Amino acid sequence: MSDWLDLHAAQERLLALVPEMRGEEVPVEDASGRVLSRDLTAQRTQPPSDLSAMDGYAIAGEGPWTLMGESRCGAPFTGALNPDEAVRISTGAHIPEGAHSVLMQENASRDGERLSAEETPKLGRHIRKRGFDFVEGDPLLTAGTMIAPQHIALAMAAGYGVLPVSKMPRVGVLDSGDELAPDPANCAPDQIPASNGAMIASMVAPLAGKPKRIGPVGDDLDALGKSLEQAEDCDILITSGGASVGDHDLVQEALRRWGAEIAFWKVAIKPGKPLMVATRRSSGRQKLILGLPGNPVSSFVTAFLFALPAIRASLGMSSVISHCQTLLAGEVFVPGGPRREFLRGISDGQNVVRAASQDSSALASLALANCLIVREPEASETAVGEPVSVYSLQNGGFVGF
Repeated sequence: MSDWLDLHAAQERLLALVPEMRGEEVPVEDASGRVLSRDLTAQRTQPPSDLSAMDGYAIAGEGPWTLMGESRCGAPFTGALNPDEAVRISTGAHIPEGAHSVLMQENASRDGERLSAEETPKLGRHIRKRGFDFVEGDPLLTAGTMIAPQHIALAMAAGYGVLPVSKMPRVGVLDSGDELAPDPANCAPDQIPASNGAMIASMVAPLAGKPKRIGPVGDDLDALGKSLEQAEDCDILITSGGASVGDHDLVQEALRRWGAEIAFWKVAIKPGKPLMVATRRSSGRQKLILGLPGNPVSSFVTAFLFALPAIRASLGMSSVISHCQTLLAGEVFVPGGPRREFLRGISDGQNVVRAASQDSSALASLALANCLIVREPEASETAVGEPVSVYSLQNGGFVGF
């Protein structure tokens, strides 16, 4: 295994080859799931003035108080209060000039226009001070942040109608293999449905939008060459199958004929050893090509470990490699082999066990798994209750055991 790359070294080399996407502006309401391309600072102050945190009365002085009017949201009291004067006020309404606190409605006694209370609220009680959330010029969000619903609300409150984001990379997904049937409902006995491309496309879509699907393509150099021409407009091309060097594994040679340069291949992981990474310059920009194995689980695992980080990096995200979490072994894990292994796991949030089958073609166990259990090279036996590292997945479900 001396010529096989360690996982972390391979990821580092991959990320150094990723094309960086340009920026664009989009309406803030359409920015969910996009990645900020520059830092955001507040363009206004929030709240813009002192506001009431309760329904009740804005008061000046120690009381009793004379009611002078009302302040409600969108219609503030326009005058100023003198000592022992008050106004009726709604939650979120502007505090009038001269008021020092808010008397909660349930603590007030009212007789016509006269107001009293057993105890006067402390200075500043139930008042949201101007700028307590942020003031104009405050830093709010950093470049590389993936915009979530709460970020949209923050940006709008800070005065943004459009947001600067990274353009989504154009991603192509190419299936290859003589055995692949394009129609899963019409599959001959010597064929299998071309499911890898759809799976990979679904994995990358939240980051890159709808990928360009190419194929399935048979094991033929001319056919592969013509299919690669369809990827001319892609920033990142992901292939599935044919990345190794067997008699019918032609993707590497097809890529070379297309003008691509193989950066590295073969990573010391299981499943997914025959991963291939290549680059190609076109129209002054570098394209990244990821050749994933054809077995479905191997394709999924390598897409998780390499394709998703590559796309995140192209967008300028602040965190691109998934982070492990620690759970407890719900069963005994036998000693590991020479490669870093990723077992399909089922977790209840505290303990984790292996899915029933670990075969690299077993889709049923992959669909049930909600995590990948990491077994380091030459790992010693892990007893029940001992810690294990896992990557959380967004598929599968929580299953008791």
